[in-house]
Amino acid sequence: MSTTYTIPVGPVHVGLKEPVTAWLELDGERIVSARVRPGAIHRGIEFMARERNPIQVIYLSERICGICSFSHVMCFIRAVEDLANLSVPVRAQYIRTLVLELERVHSHLLWAGVACYTIGFDSAFHLGMQLRERVMDVLELLSGNRVNYGVATFGGVRWDVTPQLDKAIREMIRYYRREFTPFREIVMEDPVAQARMRNVGVLTREDAVCYSATGPTARASGLRVDLRKSSPYEAYADIPVEPVVPQDYFDAARGDVLDRFAVRVLEVYQSLDILEKALDGLPEGPFVAEPNLNKVLVSLKKAEGTGWGIIEAPRGDDTHAVHLKGGDDNVFWWKVRAPTYANAVSWPVMFRGNELADAPLIINSIDPCISCMERMMVTGSSAGVVTKAELLKRCRQKTFDLKARGFERGVER
Repeated sequence: MSTTYTIPVGPVHVGLKEPVTAWLELDGERIVSARVRPGAIHRGIEFMARERNPIQVIYLSERICGICSFSHVMCFIRAVEDLANLSVPVRAQYIRTLVLELERVHSHLLWAGVACYTIGFDSAFHLGMQLRERVMDVLELLSGNRVNYGVATFGGVRWDVTPQLDKAIREMIRYYRREFTPFREIVMEDPVAQARMRNVGVLTREDAVCYSATGPTARASGLRVDLRKSSPYEAYADIPVEPVVPQDYFDAARGDVLDRFAVRVLEVYQSLDILEKALDGLPEGPFVAEPNLNKVLVSLKKAEGTGWGIIEAPRGDDTHAVHLKGGDDNVFWWKVRAPTYANAVSWPVMFRGNELADAPLIINSIDPCISCMERMMVTGSSAGVVTKAELLKRCRQKTFDLKARGFERGVER
């Protein structure tokens, strides 16, 4: 009769790129079951939005995540545009699509590099990071920033595609079509890398449906799901997108880490095609409906209702819901459902039957963003909610108590 024991992995661990805790029940080196708990870096962003007007929340939403910051901005902006019936020029829709695909390229390249680092394939990790620099240079040329680009605004975008940027994107496309294939072949044809990723962290098609997996995690399990096809937005209505699934390229979809790697690297090629088509079809015209943000803010103060914004972010379905109350300057409430919030539910299933040494690779295989999906956790049966007013009252009361005890200049009498 075997005896199992439980060990914790995280919240801070050398094999994890973000804090999350997993309790793994082991039989020797084999994982029997697992429990996963986030809760280390909740920042209260949704609550902070209630003290800001919609334009100020644009900059707050961009800081939910550094890697997919434009995806979160677009979700929030599209939600507000939905409830306020704001129009967006066609040129702006194409520019938004360009930035979304540029972000997808750099996100997938970063993930591929991290996956290589996790299994100890350091030379491939460095090659992946070197490749990623080219798309980051293009994003910097567009906005001046390598992350948090400040491109999107209500009714359009803040920056236009200049001839210089058009040339840089086309050169980048040619560069990746020339240089990215050797990276893919080095990793996917290496027998050791295949052994480390094949049949590891399997999520079957049935489990992917049962646990509501999304994005590349779901597609790696064989599900043809992609909001760019099923619910096209921005310029995707003019640029057809087919979901990338392993069974179209290999013998079958196994839903393991290697399939998740394959889906992401193949989506890089897909993004290059979308970028080229978007540049070729970029229409003339304005890139913002109303450049005066004061006028926009006045119109938003009159808006009332709930709006939804849903897009296919690099990690999967990203959903924002926003509610505005007419006559109120600030956002009334804001709900963010990041793709990791859905994909992390599948971790215990992926862990089962694998070895302890596979745990960091399995965790990283869904490309988790814990700061995206983090929620507050209240523990203890007597725990209550402390309002901002109550917390401020307690803070000020402590000052009065110190004075009453005779503190002066930090020294007790």
